[in-house]
Amino acid sequence: MNTRRLLAPALRSAAAATLAVSGYIHAQLYIDGYRFIHVIGPLFLLQAASSFALAVLLLIGTPPLLVRIAAAGAALGALGGFVASRTVGVFGFTEHGLQPAPQAVLSLLAEAGTLLLLTLWQLSLTRETRAARPAVRQGLPVR
Repeated sequence: MNTRRLLAPALRSAAAATLAVSGYIHAQLYIDGYRFIHVIGPLFLLQAASSFALAVLLLIGTPPLLVRIAAAGAALGALGGFVASRTVGVFGFTEHGLQPAPQAVLSLLAEAGTLLLLTLWQLSLTRETRAARPAVRQGLPVR
């Protein structure tokens, strides 16, 4: 079997997995105490729910560009929220301490992984589209 055929499903599945890991971590942190933090708690729950939903959508066939953009947005939002919580604060909440909790490191890795996988996936789709264009212009059938 052609390895190009396997690349997109592999990247799609891996991106869904990293997104689900990020959602799981945020759900666990919500349960473990973030639910009591005004505004931040509900945002953790929203991030978890949207990550799980987007992970499922990524796994159902080839999702449209909008779903891939939303998945990247969820990962970027979580990364941005983490950075803001460690620097300027978010809705009056600021994380303190020199070393982040292990969940923070795992979440950062999952979100960065999601962005990397989605980027690679998009690049592979773009490459396939470009490869098919010359054949269409010349009136040749696309395989």
